[in-house]
Amino acid sequence: MPENTADHTVSVDTSTTPAGITFSENFNVAVPFIDRHLAEGRGDKIAIRVHGGGEVTYATLAEHVNRAGNALTDLGVQKGERLLMMVKDSAEFFYVFWGAIKAGILPVPINTLLVAKDYAYMIENSEATGVIYSAEFAEEVKTALEKSPHQPKIALLTEGDGETLAKHMVSASPDLAPSPTGAEDDCFWLYSSGTTGGPKGVVHAHKDMVVTSQHYAVGILGITEDDICFSAAKLFFAYGLGNGMTFPLWVGAEAVFYPGPPTPDAVHEVIKTFKPTIFYGVPTLYAAQLKAMENSEPDLSSVRVCTSAGEALPPDLLTRWMDKTGIPLLDGIGTTEILHIFLSNQIGNIKPGASGLAVPGYEGKIVDDEGQEVPTGETGALMIKGNSLLKEYWRNPEKPADALRDGWMYTGDTYYVDDDGFFFCCGRSDDMLKVGGIWCSPVEIEGKLVEHPKVLEAAIVGREDDQKLVKPEAFIVLNDASDAGDELEAELLEHCKSSLARYKYPRWFNFVEDLPKTATGKIQRFKLRSN
Repeated sequence: MPENTADHTVSVDTSTTPAGITFSENFNVAVPFIDRHLAEGRGDKIAIRVHGGGEVTYATLAEHVNRAGNALTDLGVQKGERLLMMVKDSAEFFYVFWGAIKAGILPVPINTLLVAKDYAYMIENSEATGVIYSAEFAEEVKTALEKSPHQPKIALLTEGDGETLAKHMVSASPDLAPSPTGAEDDCFWLYSSGTTGGPKGVVHAHKDMVVTSQHYAVGILGITEDDICFSAAKLFFAYGLGNGMTFPLWVGAEAVFYPGPPTPDAVHEVIKTFKPTIFYGVPTLYAAQLKAMENSEPDLSSVRVCTSAGEALPPDLLTRWMDKTGIPLLDGIGTTEILHIFLSNQIGNIKPGASGLAVPGYEGKIVDDEGQEVPTGETGALMIKGNSLLKEYWRNPEKPADALRDGWMYTGDTYYVDDDGFFFCCGRSDDMLKVGGIWCSPVEIEGKLVEHPKVLEAAIVGREDDQKLVKPEAFIVLNDASDAGDELEAELLEHCKSSLARYKYPRWFNFVEDLPKTATGKIQRFKLRSN
């Protein structure tokens, strides 16, 4: 296709693999993702359906995006400032996210499974000018605002009683000129947990959502405007953000949402009702769905392809899913820093146990401790290169220096490549746990356990459950060994529940005499994992 020269346009050359992508000098990504569909005649087409919450056309979406952007500006949020979003999967998420971007404000979707202390950290760390949140998260958000030394200029519910963003949107203009930004300019943030310290603010550019949508959604999934997308992974995840929002918006497709927890029954009901053609899940959910199918036969006939990411998909789980449903299940790996999947299996080319081949537009290599590429079949550190890589970590100059080398990023995973070019994961290169698709630090859980008066020391490692999915396992040294038992296990679990997100709760407790340590006193978690 010929190169576009008008402002806020993108050209895609599909005659090459990967597709060539070029951007106009002035480029605000809200225009091709939101406004373009009106010009292309999709105004009356359904963009969003929410289970129990109605539907939104592309024309209504565009109007509400403009009203949200104007409302935020009228409230005093300025270009380049951060807007934290603790918002459930809903049309309101779209309005706030894209309205902010179109106005030049940086939206920062936050994990809604976190607790007040986590939110307080992010409010302070980001120096956010605004906080927008759904009523479901009001208690944790309000507590966080009380705890944070930094006080945002605005903190509003999306809708409901009292002063809300929705009420400000009613009086805001339905017209909004896109902020004059460029493809490489800051667009939005996501927070990614590191191995130490608090979560890291990952800064992405305007171009990045275009790159992931074209290379993965179009290039691997073959998505078109006729598809209906349903993602069990929520919008605050990089994985869910693409699945449920940017991918369908890129091609003018339809997105379906279920705001509540994605239980197997809920997922099967949504699929039965809305007939999605693409379903995006995680291994934990696929395992639960198969379990539910032992007693029921859900109608999955509309689904042409499924994807899995967030954690490694056990080969047996993949095989059982495809044998049971007949639907291709594409395992892959992505990171918050690269925004979406960069290694993936492909329709007609699936290898159980593999993360897949490099997605066209991305390169992968395995290197040794000196950074030299290793021979095929040998393990080493996985490095990835692609044009959706983060711009920077907010106020963390040391981190990029550690993770980025000449445009390549160290993922923190140990991998090998087979003779067919498929990448196989051997585990994390550090002690981070990925539970239910979410990174969590063992140090945080250990710190909570040690707060208990009966606990002397604690160590957390990952352990596979009977579905071969990783969950936290605790090894605990007590002040008094005689306190060990089921009663204390229950007490420690309740102690963790007081301030940790649900996915961080230990699933198993082991009371031990001591913990393996180095000469300098560092816990050797790998020795516990080998037990």
